[in-house]
Amino acid sequence: MKTYNILFLCTHNSARSILGEALASTHPSGKFIGYSAGSTPGTSVNRIAADIAEELGMDRTLLKSKSWNVFGEPNAPKMDFIITVCDNAAGEACPFWPGQPATAHWGFPDPSRVQGTDIEKKAAFIAVMNGLQKRLDILAAMPLDKLDSMSLKEVHTKA
Repeated sequence: MKTYNILFLCTHNSARSILGEALASTHPSGKFIGYSAGSTPGTSVNRIAADIAEELGMDRTLLKSKSWNVFGEPNAPKMDFIITVCDNAAGEACPFWPGQPATAHWGFPDPSRVQGTDIEKKAAFIAVMNGLQKRLDILAAMPLDKLDSMSLKEVHTKA
């Protein structure tokens, strides 16, 4: 079975894009390999995002905040899909992506900005995780070899 590389982009690459990477990499369909990056990456991955990724079965030592420029380099993995998960990254000028991957914006509020108890903070991350999971499930059910940017954007409206 062919696997598809998905790059999740966010501004700081510390929360939403990390969740996307973990969810894609551990998706039960086995169809995806997840990656993540940011336009202005932070210095670390959000602890709650890393905890959830680990609960999903992701090796937390693989999770790092990194620049999206890493994925524009000649030796970088070729992406099939590029998905922005925050409104800031969706509006920024992205690097050139070799192979013309299909692109979409699946926007979610930043869970790391939620104030309150640890339970309230984790609930915000779980809400983003559930939203991403729903969209990945829809994507996995589609004929991926025939997918283009327009049909990928429709995943957002169906979720």
